[in-house]
Amino acid sequence: MIDNYESLPHETADVVTKPFARFLKIEAAAGGLLLLAVLLALAMANSPWQVAFLGFWETSIGLTFGSLDFTRSLRHWINDGLMTLFFFVLSLELKRGIILGELRDPRQAALPFAAAVGGMVVPVALYLTLMSGKPGMHGWGTVMATDTAFVIGCLALFGSRIPPTLRLFLLSLAIFDDVGAILVVALGYGKALTWSALGLGLLGIGIVAGASRLGIRSVPVYFFLGAAVWLCFDASGVHATIAGVILGLMTPTRIWVSDVRLRAILGRVLAAPAGDHRQGDAAGQRDLREAGRALTESLSPVERLEMMLHPWVGFAIMPIFALANGGVTIDGADFGQPVSLAIIVSLVLGKPIGVLGFSWLAVRSGLAVLAPGLTWPFIIAGSFLTGTGFTMSLFIAGLAFNQTTLDASKLGILSGSATAAIIGVLILVWLTLRTARTSGTTGAGNQGRET
Repeated sequence: MIDNYESLPHETADVVTKPFARFLKIEAAAGGLLLLAVLLALAMANSPWQVAFLGFWETSIGLTFGSLDFTRSLRHWINDGLMTLFFFVLSLELKRGIILGELRDPRQAALPFAAAVGGMVVPVALYLTLMSGKPGMHGWGTVMATDTAFVIGCLALFGSRIPPTLRLFLLSLAIFDDVGAILVVALGYGKALTWSALGLGLLGIGIVAGASRLGIRSVPVYFFLGAAVWLCFDASGVHATIAGVILGLMTPTRIWVSDVRLRAILGRVLAAPAGDHRQGDAAGQRDLREAGRALTESLSPVERLEMMLHPWVGFAIMPIFALANGGVTIDGADFGQPVSLAIIVSLVLGKPIGVLGFSWLAVRSGLAVLAPGLTWPFIIAGSFLTGTGFTMSLFIAGLAFNQTTLDASKLGILSGSATAAIIGVLILVWLTLRTARTSGTTGAGNQGRET
């Protein structure tokens, strides 16, 4: 095999590190944009334009065909439609990590998985205890998930001063518990089931699987089938966003065109003499089309779709979601309501206790191992950051609470997420400063001995 000296050498590790690094960069930038969207939504909801701003998201949009009504509010299309792509991308990243990347080692994957389980079970138990016998118990799902973009955005503030394994741990944890949360949404926050629509949705999933088996590789075909599955799930009473999780986990990770075949196809094209001779040459044009398709298919569908959709999710869908759901009227807000207090306590205390406790149990039992550079003080800091449950918490709150308790729950989510993030960031500041002082002292001591 001829080496290509016009670019850096290719290493096997690049298959793992490059997609992971690209995902982190987009998440970090999206976290900043998401924060701006939240602040703008809060400002608009407490401004003279409050009524117009909040009413805008209730605008009805859709089509009606006889007895079939596909009219929904703008907020519904965002929360149930656009957010399906958010969960689709999360599922793609989860599958890529387990099959191709960082989570292939079961003992490495066991640590964030155990932490995610603890980060769901303990906050929910704490919330149910605090809300026992009170209106709003049904909203226990609001304290389960971690906002991936906000967490990665907080870590981006520290650059290389924190171990890369901490980013991998928290990213994997956030993806695990976001997928877990949406499964809970599908089962716990659905409506009365319409079995005919659910059957059609399952049939659509079967058609997607069959099309993949037959070798159909057209992305528009799968988007059309995915949209049909979403409509069936939306009409069935099962929460429609579950379609994104299922289809994401079904996406193949195997490439169609191997590296050897790609080189052979490109070699045939490059072997042709230079010039404009391909104009009118059917064979030459066919070779170019085949080479273009080979380049596309040299990446797995999971990687291609993630590269295509992740920027749209991070820079468009999530900020739009924050604008539609982050508007809370602060004037006259009562932080003493049981729902607000239960959410704050569950996010600020329940999340870190669950993440840290289950992580320790997994390592202590031998089921999991700490990755190189990942120490318990950094896990403590990261466990507080997992209490930043903004996106998924607001998403579930909109399903779980009626209008009288929804604003109180949003206040709890915003306050609890902000408090947890601040505590986590402050611990990281202390850890990085202590590490810098230790490194400086060690360096000065070594310099003295050399002198």
